[in-house]
Amino acid sequence: MTYLAKPKLHHPSLQKNAVGYTRRDYEGKVSTLCAGCGHDSVSAAIVQACWQLDIAPHRVAKLSGIGCSSKTPDYFLGASHGFNTVHGRMPSVLTGANLANRELLYLGISGDGDSASIGLGQFAHAMRRGVAMVYIVENNGVYGLTKGQFSATADRGSTAKKGATNQDAAIDLVSLALQLGATYVARSFSGDKSQLVPLIEGAIKHRGAAFIDVISPCVAFNNHAGSTRSYDHVREHNEALNRIDFIDLAAEQQASGDEALIMLPQPDGGQMRLRRLHPDYDPTDRIAAMNQVAALQAAGEIATGLLFVDPLARDMHQGLNTVTTPLNRLGERELCPGAAVLAKINAGLR
Repeated sequence: MTYLAKPKLHHPSLQKNAVGYTRRDYEGKVSTLCAGCGHDSVSAAIVQACWQLDIAPHRVAKLSGIGCSSKTPDYFLGASHGFNTVHGRMPSVLTGANLANRELLYLGISGDGDSASIGLGQFAHAMRRGVAMVYIVENNGVYGLTKGQFSATADRGSTAKKGATNQDAAIDLVSLALQLGATYVARSFSGDKSQLVPLIEGAIKHRGAAFIDVISPCVAFNNHAGSTRSYDHVREHNEALNRIDFIDLAAEQQASGDEALIMLPQPDGGQMRLRRLHPDYDPTDRIAAMNQVAALQAAGEIATGLLFVDPLARDMHQGLNTVTTPLNRLGERELCPGAAVLAKINAGLR
């Protein structure tokens, strides 16, 4: 029944957020993905996070590439700006849009094929440049649009639906994001809404390159015994490092006497409250995060939660020292200040 449009009328009793929108206002079209696809749960988590954070939909720009995951922006935030790029090129198009207008919230939605294969170089440069964005990879380990071949993130030794065994080493996008300088790195599971929603909220409020790898099982081609991206496998091997609560407005801090509790202030006055499930794990230590992810991988476990965050993160605009006014609003006087100014710039380059 996916050809039927959603009704535009909303029940008058639906709860509204601080900017006057109901949760329904953050939805998109009816999904055409397979019933039970983990990607639909990711879309629902994005809807919930944006509604809870009182984000006006028209202040969001959502961009994607090609693949099942890259179809999903059509299923959430229907009143937002959207751009579907060619395969693997979402990060560079988003970077250009971000340079032109820094005032929008940028959501980059991608998949393991779109980001770990043809778009791997694009992913790398978006992370190292600190583009202020929420980069979400819906990772199912297969090419779902082309009948379930292994993707570059499929674990070595995992089996396909028809029995073939993957012989290639997997690309771990979380480890790459940590190495490349992303300042907010997390991993979650599409079947764990209580973990995924606050991770997305924290990424939205972060000022820098925020990356979330979401294991999102493909029910058509990768949800069988032998797959390391199936619902059952992830539930059995999920090793959560922490539990996160995102508090949008800073509240009075109460002494808890709990050494495992970490309060991370955010630039806009919000706070992230992390409760460490591994007592010795420090999410503000990049090296510790890389070591913990590698250690759990070697043990066959999947590290989830907020893996790393830099409370003092800088984004691309700070690095380039751009003006606070969005570049697409500058007029001829600002863009062409005259020969004298140009001569001074050239002199500084000699």
